[in-house]
Amino acid sequence: MDLSTLPVVSTLLQAGADLLTSLTAALSPVAGSAAAALAVVALTLVVRIVLVPLSVLQVRAERDRRRLAPQLAALRRRYGSDTRRLQEAVQRLYTSERVSPLAGCLPVLAQAPVLSLVYALFTHASIAGVANTLLDATLVGIPLGHTLLAVVASPLWGHAWVVLVLLAVLAVAVEASRRAAARWNPVERPSGQPGAGASAVLVRWAPFVSVVFAAVVPLAATLYVVTSAVWALGERAVLRRLVR
Repeated sequence: MDLSTLPVVSTLLQAGADLLTSLTAALSPVAGSAAAALAVVALTLVVRIVLVPLSVLQVRAERDRRRLAPQLAALRRRYGSDTRRLQEAVQRLYTSERVSPLAGCLPVLAQAPVLSLVYALFTHASIAGVANTLLDATLVGIPLGHTLLAVVASPLWGHAWVVLVLLAVLAVAVEASRRAAARWNPVERPSGQPGAGASAVLVRWAPFVSVVFAAVVPLAATLYVVTSAVWALGERAVLRRLVR
């Protein structure tokens, strides 16, 4: 069953297509053939601006975890490898201090529907029974509906550098964000415990899942992810200085 044919989903896709089409038309006089790509970037920026209050909550959650870091370290030393009791103690601590462990995920979760919409808009040949003209949009000759693999496997392979540059920018932004977070809110990593090594590797490389994701989705979604990551890097640096 194609979920895009459901009335609610179809309506959302149509609204999203109309919005991007209008933005593209407005930007065409200054951006030319790159107007659709710039429209995706503009949409991303609008979403990120709307979500600034959630980003503030995210930074406050980081601040709270930083404040509670000594107590969390003490709990880890106290309970050692007893994972169940450690989790219960950490939950009691968060509850008593009125700290939400999920607050740090709010901006990512809130963006998921918009990113899904962008992905859907550039993977469907038709929307509401009408040919999807967004698929004709390009960036430096690459259709916004093409993935990196599709570009490499097509006569457009010479333009693959565009996607590779975007992925490189994303990787740099992700690593910079990871290092900034580690400096601002260092977390004591337990050693000598079963699974400690695997956990450390997971924590080190998990942020780069977004780079892998951006490499396999349509170029339009890649633009969204890259723009959002760069925005998040700068936004977090500012909010960490302003939020109290």
